[in-house]
Amino acid sequence: MPQAHPVVFLLDVDNTLLDNDQIVVDLKRHLTEAFGSECEKRYWAIFEENRAAVGYADYLSALQRYRIENPHNPHILKLSYFLLEYPFADRLFPGALEVIARFNSWGQSVILSDGDVVFQPRKIERSGLYSAVDERALIYVHKEQQLDDVEMRYPARHYVLVDDKLRLLNAVKKVWGPRVTTVFPRQGHYAHDPKLLTAYPPADVTVERIEDLLLYDLSTLLAAAQAGGGALGSSG
Repeated sequence: MPQAHPVVFLLDVDNTLLDNDQIVVDLKRHLTEAFGSECEKRYWAIFEENRAAVGYADYLSALQRYRIENPHNPHILKLSYFLLEYPFADRLFPGALEVIARFNSWGQSVILSDGDVVFQPRKIERSGLYSAVDERALIYVHKEQQLDDVEMRYPARHYVLVDDKLRLLNAVKKVWGPRVTTVFPRQGHYAHDPKLLTAYPPADVTVERIEDLLLYDLSTLLAAAQAGGGALGSSG
């Protein structure tokens, strides 16, 4: 068992540190230009079927299924190259790396993500996030169900969890209680869905952008866990 740190920062990737919505827009555009609108629609239908079945986004598995349906189209390989060679570093939100550097000066920063075992690690590595957290990354199918494993690998007296999904923040808060400060950056489509915003209580800290966390000091973040959900409101 590693020695417990005073504080460990657990950071989501998609729409928290990285503009995944824009990546999807770029992929849809590429699919339409390369294969046409009908093929683009079919790919996303397969993608959503897969996500419903396995519980996470798997772009490459959807592509493999699409290829099985279209075995004689050699251009599908170009889509694979597009996905694997995408310039993910260009999609980091402003201030993302600076926030990680600030957290690193206070404790340990760890990527905590859901996803597949090929594309998600590739995204984290090529974006520069893997090196920013000194190669500390955990990728699960449902990360909120793996908190015991997170604690075993990165024990801490207190956690700060930053994620764009209130559902996940609420699930972790129910388990860890005042041992975790939940931070909700209102970025991406999940963070602006009215149904989701009303379905769960507010996080301990809400910010409009990840870079807004540069305005907070450590003591304020730690105290927010005790103050109750939404006590610090939004930074603007």
